[in-house]
Amino acid sequence: MGFDATQSGPVRSDLALLFPGQGSQTVGMLEGFAGNDRVAAVMAQAGEALGEDLSALIAQGPAEALSLTRNTQPAMLASDLAFFAAYVAAGGPRPSVLAGHSLGEYAALTAAGVFDLADAVRAVRFRAEAMQSAVPVGVGAMAAVLGMEGERVDEICRGLSSDAARVEAVNFNAPDQTVIAGHRAAVEQASEALKAAGAKRALLLPVSAPFHSSLLRPAADALRSHLQGLTLHAPSTPVVQNIDAQPAQGPSQICEALAQQAMSPVLWVATLHKLWGQGVRVYVECGPGKVLSGLVKRTLSEAQILNIADEASLRTTLDALAASAA
Repeated sequence: MGFDATQSGPVRSDLALLFPGQGSQTVGMLEGFAGNDRVAAVMAQAGEALGEDLSALIAQGPAEALSLTRNTQPAMLASDLAFFAAYVAAGGPRPSVLAGHSLGEYAALTAAGVFDLADAVRAVRFRAEAMQSAVPVGVGAMAAVLGMEGERVDEICRGLSSDAARVEAVNFNAPDQTVIAGHRAAVEQASEALKAAGAKRALLLPVSAPFHSSLLRPAADALRSHLQGLTLHAPSTPVVQNIDAQPAQGPSQICEALAQQAMSPVLWVATLHKLWGQGVRVYVECGPGKVLSGLVKRTLSEAQILNIADEASLRTTLDALAASAA
């Protein structure tokens, strides 16, 4: 059975829901939905699937424990889906399309009925551990490059990269923000080269592995095997994928796309352009924080941007959606 958040009513063709991923987590990120039965039920299901109390970890921390990749990924997935369940229960209109950034793609697919919630939570725990173990801590690194077009960042990294010292553009987040990853020394060298070439800043990120780089091929292979053992369904709502900015297809193609995603760039700018080209004008970030809202604003200047992070923002979003549909 897929994630139980069935929506009725007509599809709103200009609406997309976006799900954030790792990096948006904070201790206490569920406080704004205290007392919401749908949120509590999703978190209880997710915790049961892992045999852990995810809600307690999120509520109490410590932040260092929540920020461990193996904890962050299931905690963020569950939170995204809990907020989506609150949106559905409150009568939120059906979006025409879903998308998620990196880990958030699993939330989008689960919201579309591709995964059973328990399978999804266990899959992202597996994903987190596979990604972490693929490269020894300290060997890899990531850096955010600001103030330079992604194509130029990619070109410079390709010119510097070698088998022994790989550095790659891995997250095309906004027209002027790209994340690079690879071997630590190569990332540091590339950061200096990019600044010399005109980038405003190149900042090392506090992460434990070079996510979405080709160094994570062992993780991609392990994840493929794990996903092939699960029952996946065709999405009930289109989901635009990270790896090619195209709608997800059937279960076998989704399995392969998610495996490749672990070691491939996140094409977020291309994803947003794809949605805009399909007529999407209203973007609702469904999950903790406003990271994706900021990226949408920097990429699509005319977009209407809303978010769901607590009861107050849910109500504001529903009111704004009703007003824009009138």
